[in-house]
Amino acid sequence: MNPSALRLDPSLICFNGSAHGLDRAPTHRGPWCVSTRFRRTTTVECSSVKSADLIAVTQQTRDGLSRIDGLSQVSGVLGCQWGDEGKGKLVDIFAQHFDVVARCQGGANAGHTIYNSEGKKFALHLVPSGILNEDTVCVIGNGVVVHLPGLFKEIDGLESNGVSCKDRIVVSDRAHLLFDFHQVVDGLRETELAKSFIGTTKRGIGPCYSSKVIRNGIRVCDLRHMDTFPHKLEVLLLDAASRFKDFKYGPEMLREEVEKYKRYAERLEPFIADTVDVLNESISQKKKILVEGGQATMLDIDFGTYPFVTSSSPSAGGICTGLGIPPRVVGDLIGVVKAYTTRVGSGPFPTEILGQDGDLLRFAGQEFGTTTGRPRRCGWLDVVALKYSCQINGFSSLNLTKLDVLSDLSEIRLGVAYKDVNGTPIKSFPADLRVLERLKVEYEVLPGWKTDISSIRSYGDLPLAARHYVQRIEELVGVPVHYIGVGPGRDALIFK
Repeated sequence: MNPSALRLDPSLICFNGSAHGLDRAPTHRGPWCVSTRFRRTTTVECSSVKSADLIAVTQQTRDGLSRIDGLSQVSGVLGCQWGDEGKGKLVDIFAQHFDVVARCQGGANAGHTIYNSEGKKFALHLVPSGILNEDTVCVIGNGVVVHLPGLFKEIDGLESNGVSCKDRIVVSDRAHLLFDFHQVVDGLRETELAKSFIGTTKRGIGPCYSSKVIRNGIRVCDLRHMDTFPHKLEVLLLDAASRFKDFKYGPEMLREEVEKYKRYAERLEPFIADTVDVLNESISQKKKILVEGGQATMLDIDFGTYPFVTSSSPSAGGICTGLGIPPRVVGDLIGVVKAYTTRVGSGPFPTEILGQDGDLLRFAGQEFGTTTGRPRRCGWLDVVALKYSCQINGFSSLNLTKLDVLSDLSEIRLGVAYKDVNGTPIKSFPADLRVLERLKVEYEVLPGWKTDISSIRSYGDLPLAARHYVQRIEELVGVPVHYIGVGPGRDALIFK
């Protein structure tokens, strides 16, 4: 596979303000463009293009807008695999049709890369991906662990790039605070595990959730009580020092942290709210809420490849506990899945491609972590794991991303079944790591399409082999693919 043949070409279509044109002036013109507005579509021909092509794309845009508008009042975008599927891009696009975008779990270990209408790249970790849409309120829910230095760095970066955050970011007073020392403990814990290390981002997520679960954590609302804050922080620091001999703690550290958090508390105060009330009031006012999942189902603390998982519940169950909204209001859930599979860190990976072929796929898809920069392990699409993810979450549809990355392959494999070493079929995704590590994967081999698809915007214009690949995934999983990503830009999305 030649990685250079898989580079992502500039889009041939631009929309007002975004791929789906909501009342903003275009800032870029390609060879031709389609200008759209919500509920009113006009076509502008910028150079000689067949009018039938323009009509087809415009109709597809109308159909796509209608589909997004038809999503339920509370919808969610969740990852199907081991993370890094491209959830942020879909959230960014959907956000134009929602009043609120909310994060329900995880922390700065989430890395969502999105692009604005000018093609500028934003890497978000704590701020929800709806922030680029100026009418969207972004909620950081109670289930999120918040590293304030990181949050303020993100806010400063957004503001310096012209993205207003004032009155647009709300942080739950029930969310737990993640301190720098949690990150130190995370690294010490990984070192202690040696060869059986988890492969965390070392952002302190696990230690912070541990503090939460053993009930000595510090929440955002505690910043309002600086009389008791120092004692609570000292308890946490002493606990870490007693657990790890290499953790250096002294009175000076406590004083410095307290002074720092006094300043943070003052800056954070305008963002703090009872987000349970905010979200439930929004629901009663018929506002539309989009939930943005971090990480993904195969990293779920209960359903993932334990212990090589994250410390929260990035599957559907985490929505209600992480936001304080009732299950009955949650409607459409869209699962985001790559056209192949990646994971970062340690843990089982049944369809992994080792050696040079895995390296070629990694560079073709630019598979390096948004949060850490680490190279991701790459493999074929694992249909067994995908079906398992769909069972857990009850997805109404799927977003298949990075289909363009496979464009240079002469053949593509789908991992369709597992068998034990003795040939016994394994019905579902096993919990037992020993079974996972020794199982054999059965593959279906499909023909590749050997042509660049990154400029295609209509499903019918995809090569037959590409459409067959999408349809075969739908057949095997039993969930429709409604959205297909063919590049990183906002407009590089095909509605099916």
